[in-house]
Amino acid sequence: MMVALVRGGGAAVSKLSGILEGHGIPFRRVPFGQRTAFIVEAESPAAREAMAECGEVERVAVTREPFPLVSREVVEENTVVRLTTSRGTVEIGGRAPVLIAGPCSVEGENMLLATARTVTEAGGAVLRGGAFKPRTSPYSFQGLGVRALELLALARQETGLPVVTEVMTPEQVPLVARYADILQIGARNMQNFTLLQEAGQAGRPVLLKRGPGATVQEWLLAAEYVLLQGNPNVILCERGIRTFETSTRHTLDLSSAVVAKRLSHLPVIVDPSHATGRRDLVPAMALAAVAAGLDGVMVEVHPDPAHALSDGPQSLTFDGFAGMAEAMFRVAEASGRPMARGPVLAAVS
Repeated sequence: MMVALVRGGGAAVSKLSGILEGHGIPFRRVPFGQRTAFIVEAESPAAREAMAECGEVERVAVTREPFPLVSREVVEENTVVRLTTSRGTVEIGGRAPVLIAGPCSVEGENMLLATARTVTEAGGAVLRGGAFKPRTSPYSFQGLGVRALELLALARQETGLPVVTEVMTPEQVPLVARYADILQIGARNMQNFTLLQEAGQAGRPVLLKRGPGATVQEWLLAAEYVLLQGNPNVILCERGIRTFETSTRHTLDLSSAVVAKRLSHLPVIVDPSHATGRRDLVPAMALAAVAAGLDGVMVEVHPDPAHALSDGPQSLTFDGFAGMAEAMFRVAEASGRPMARGPVLAAVS
């Protein structure tokens, strides 16, 4: 595929569109952050010459990958997803890794606010919490729904932490987007293409979890669905894949996370809580992810994991979380990527 990136207003976009149409070259035009991407599926000298005719073309790239907008061959610089709150701006994909934490499920106001305060005090940058829960058993706790979204908004107001929560259906996207700073697409929905397209149009960053049986290419192609909607703010999340191993819930595939980071310009984080299913393994995997150069870690923390309504065995205690966070800061410092404590990575003007 060939991709031309055009920076500028409507005149530059219209000019290249007219040139390509005049040469009879089929193309797809996609808003792409501050640019517009022109995708030509069949590489040809005629297409290259047509793109060269337009002086406003910033870059022409040829990629062998089937996900041109996600590919680092097309966009060489790292994409940085920025979240602005009352306390500052969080950058995901910048120089420093970020810590995202919170309960698997929002169970009530007191537990969520206590957890949000703990995440803030330990230096976390983003609060996670499930409102709508996809559970293997229909008899398991399914989440508090809209009430949980309201509580997440309350926690953001109190702590200044931006929030990420999962959206499960295309119909839920407008509702969840009213409350959440980041829309999470869960592993079970990684290839729910209608949901990906709807989330891509919502005007919010999208955190895309890798499916437990998905290849890296399938994961990146799922991200391409979001970018094709004109939304470049996608965060990739490795959360474990199915293997023959039975000592952990899944296998955290750090090597594939690093591969995704090299193939793509998008931020890549890991979720060791869901990958291992064991709180005693979460800190080691979190530190490994930071040392591997990934962009962040998302973990589960709960005030009383033994009585959590979902995923208690993989949830860190408050003390365990604080200890892990401190170790992450030390590893990041030693790796030359010192982490900021909390969401004040850039001052709000």
